[in-house]
Amino acid sequence: MRVLPCTEADLSQIEAILERSPEAARWTARALREALEQDPLHVLVCWQDEDIAGFISGRRVGDEGEILNLAVKPEMRRKGIGQALVEALLEIFAKDRVVQVFLEVRESNTAAIAFYEKMNFLLTGKRPAYYQNPVAAALILVRTEVVSPSTG
Repeated sequence: MRVLPCTEADLSQIEAILERSPEAARWTARALREALEQDPLHVLVCWQDEDIAGFISGRRVGDEGEILNLAVKPEMRRKGIGQALVEALLEIFAKDRVVQVFLEVRESNTAAIAFYEKMNFLLTGKRPAYYQNPVAAALILVRTEVVSPSTG
């Protein structure tokens, strides 16, 4: 398993992962290409053998970080890929002197909520009707310890 910065050549595999991950944020091919060009946006991919198993994107705004999207191939879930991606992004944020990291997660996505809680994210708020298709609330989670004891 290797976590590396995303390149334009990786985008078709990311699109395929997003098509199979309805719980992830819906990004078009154009939005993915634009994400690669934005600074300080980070897009990382996790390679498993010769294929991309998952990706994460996040950005720094001032001294805060935000995880924008995370998706792992359904058949590759619960194998440490999501954790490796989050930890890699947190390391980047720590180098950028980020003091806390936020994310939104669909209120009904109990698996993702449990995953983020395991990664030391805590519930800090709620955004009613944040998501569309279907309309759903988002829970806002925050992590104030950017680098975990195991990674840094």
